[in-house]
Amino acid sequence: MARRNDQRRAALVDAAIEVLAREGARGLTFRAVDAEAGVPTGTASNYFANRDDLLTQAGARVYERLRPDEATIARQRAAGRDRETYAELMREVIGRVSAFRTGYLALLELRLEATRRPELRKVLTERVRADVDANLAYHEASGLPGDAMAVKLLIATFNWLIVEQLTLPDVFSEAEREELVRAAVERIVTEE
Repeated sequence: MARRNDQRRAALVDAAIEVLAREGARGLTFRAVDAEAGVPTGTASNYFANRDDLLTQAGARVYERLRPDEATIARQRAAGRDRETYAELMREVIGRVSAFRTGYLALLELRLEATRRPELRKVLTERVRADVDANLAYHEASGLPGDAMAVKLLIATFNWLIVEQLTLPDVFSEAEREELVRAAVERIVTEE
């Protein structure tokens, strides 16, 4: 029974992500989540204490779904240790995040909502800080060129590139985005 409940909860949170991406935080209601998940009205209210709980769990779920699989991590660990490999790694990350368009758009909605909800802001701040720290630890263990500041600069740069790609896709062509990735890595990451 617990497994079924976990599966239902995950389906509801995934539905919440879709609603957030499509309708924004104001459109996120238990009724909208129930409709998106195709479950009886009232189901979401049985799984989440309140709307803040649903928002928080949606944010956590986006990060869970964005995590690379073990095969990707193994391939990255086996790759070279130069700037071209670094650029390829960044292209892969941007591709993975962009492929989950609704997740990233939902995350943007959650960030905006966090400016009005201190508890959500606290949860998202902890989650994003943990993500930055995990990227720094991965980078240090990987032997890739560059330092912690380069990693932080690339995170900031590519987060905005992803926003452009998902919200205003015609600002930069695909070729321009590829060139931006290459140039950012080349200019920010120093070979040691």
